[in-house]
This record gives sequence, C-alpha cells and structure tokens, in this order.
Amino acid sequence: MRETVIVEDAVKPAGHYSHAVVSNGLAFVSAQGPVDARTGEMPESFAEQVRQVLRNLDVILRGVGTELKHAVKVNAYLGDLGNFAEFNAIYREFFPGMPPARAVIGCQLIDDMVEMDCVAAIPSK
Repeated sequence: MRETVIVEDAVKPAGHYSHAVVSNGLAFVSAQGPVDARTGEMPESFAEQVRQVLRNLDVILRGVGTELKHAVKVNAYLGDLGNFAEFNAIYREFFPGMPPARAVIGCQLIDDMVEMDCVAAIPSK
C-alpha cells in the first residue's frame, strides 16, 4: 500500500511532490526548508533555520500520525559545511536521546542554508 499525503498546516510544496508518502508503516517525508507555514517568513540565522526545518518536518509527521521522535533516518543538506558543529548542537535539542540514523551533505542551496528530509515509523494504534 502507498498513500501520498499533503498536510494542510505545512508549507505548500514548491514543486510536483507530496509532503510525504506513507507505506508499510513508514512515513517518507520530502525535503523541507526553513519557511514558517503560518507567516511565510524564513529566519535569517542559520540556527533558527535549522530549528524551523525540524519543526516543519514534525508538522508533516504529525499530519500522518507520527512525530519527530519516531524518525529512523534523517538526511540533512547544508549550504555550508562550516556550520556543521552548530547544526549538530541544534539537532541534539530535537533528538536528545538515541538519535535516528543520519547523513549530513554539503550542497548548493538556492535560497536557504539548510534542508532536511526524513523517514519515520508510524506507531501502531
């Protein structure tokens, strides 16, 4: 079974993709940037962009019946790998215990400093 999902409270997709695809008890969330869905604004600082991206992922995960604490894999894309230490410290705020598997990739981003995607387990009800 495969279900595509658009979450009403999330930032609208910028292209032809779903916020998430749910399949076999997992939520596969498309990469999210740091725009606040309520205001349409993007934070200026790297630290606040990281926090906003993680909040955006959590909104989508909650929209499909799970949350960030159930993430099993996160991919992070940094426009400047010189920000890795700061990224890692902020990431720890959201995953203080046993963190999910993760990759951090340096890449060229167009308008923001960080994006992330993730896969999360959907708990049985």
